[in-house]
Amino acid sequence: RRKRDFRRLWITRINAASRQHGMKYSTLIHALKEANIQLDRKILADLAVNDPKAFEAVVETAKQAVS
Repeated sequence: RRKRDFRRLWITRINAASRQHGMKYSTLIHALKEANIQLDRKILADLAVNDPKAFEAVVETAKQAVS
């Protein structure tokens, strides 16, 4: 149960941060897989909260992979 709650929290944080960069959560996750970027949701959520510049770089790289 605790694991599920944390996963939900991470997804919420990633979604909020990715929307600030014009990308939905599901699109971001798909783009990361296409770009072969293997960051899990825990790490992505941590970047989104503690290192927004790095998160932005990840989002931009993902955008290039799908466009």
